[in-house]
Amino acid sequence: MADEAVQPQQPQGPVFSIEKVYVKDLSIEVPNAPEIFLTRDNPNVQIQLQTEGKAVQDGVYDVTLTVTVTAKIAEKTMFLVEVRQAGIFQIRNVPQEDLQPILGIACPNILFPYARESVSDAVNRAGFPPVVLAPVNFEALYQQRAQADQAQNGAPTVQ
Repeated sequence: MADEAVQPQQPQGPVFSIEKVYVKDLSIEVPNAPEIFLTRDNPNVQIQLQTEGKAVQDGVYDVTLTVTVTAKIAEKTMFLVEVRQAGIFQIRNVPQEDLQPILGIACPNILFPYARESVSDAVNRAGFPPVVLAPVNFEALYQQRAQADQAQNGAPTVQ
């Protein structure tokens, strides 16, 4: 037993766990009902995504994926649905430079299927056919945002 007390403590490996997945906010609007239900034209559907992450405790982060879906026929809005799908994640023993990609890529990848289901269910309950969102490449979105931030902040370009 004396040998155990003398041994140095092993460094802990990275920790990533999902503590909770929840809907932070969900809203749906059908501003042109009931007339819009009589229209048979196909709508123009626009989808917007936004992610944000913040620390709530040491090693515990709240990440929110906001999905906004707007369907219009000409200038009339059929429906507007917005879900703020969130999750609480435990992320420990990760290098600082890896934290933002985890919050901006890995966490939204976990949250997206839940957000997709919430959007589809809300649209269906509003009386429309369900909207099934296509998969999203959060890594590409993260890289685009990083490049845009770098260009906006005037970072020097390497020639």
